[in-house]
Amino acid sequence: MPDIAAEAGVSVGAPYRYFAGKEEIIVEIAGDAFRVMFAPVEQLTATDNVTVADLVAAAIDPVSGDLAVDAAGRTIPVDELLRCAIQAWGELLRHEGLRQQANAGFEQVRQRIADALRNGQRAGTVPTELNPDRGARVVMALLHGFVLQHAAFGLDDTAGFAHDVRVVLNDAGLLRDRP
Repeated sequence: MPDIAAEAGVSVGAPYRYFAGKEEIIVEIAGDAFRVMFAPVEQLTATDNVTVADLVAAAIDPVSGDLAVDAAGRTIPVDELLRCAIQAWGELLRHEGLRQQANAGFEQVRQRIADALRNGQRAGTVPTELNPDRGARVVMALLHGFVLQHAAFGLDDTAGFAHDVRVVLNDAGLLRDRP
């Protein structure tokens, strides 16, 4: 908390006027980070002919530059946003209440992705042999891996990453051209 307060230029106690505790602050920060990435995925899930690669590309596009725009319309440095998300993951391992809240959000997004994969199967853009529920977890794993590599290991070629996801999925037979 002292680091957060110093960065914001406020006293250590100031955030507690708005939040009941550190856990609420962590949930809000992590939620903001994941909303930036998953809002475009949520929009894409309403389409009929989505591919697995489309879902991954939609999620990484908002964090492909140096700056992202959060749900409140504020401009935020992408590196900072993704580092906060990773730090929040660490907190999930220590706080059961946080983990439960994060799991509920994760499941909501995972279900939307699974539904999009089902729509893609009906449209012929997702292979019928893919189990949509497990496939949604694969998409989420690709995204979580991207976040970690971007924040911790300097992955900054987002366009190249999205392209290579398409190549790998195509080679595995998981990417179909739209009819």
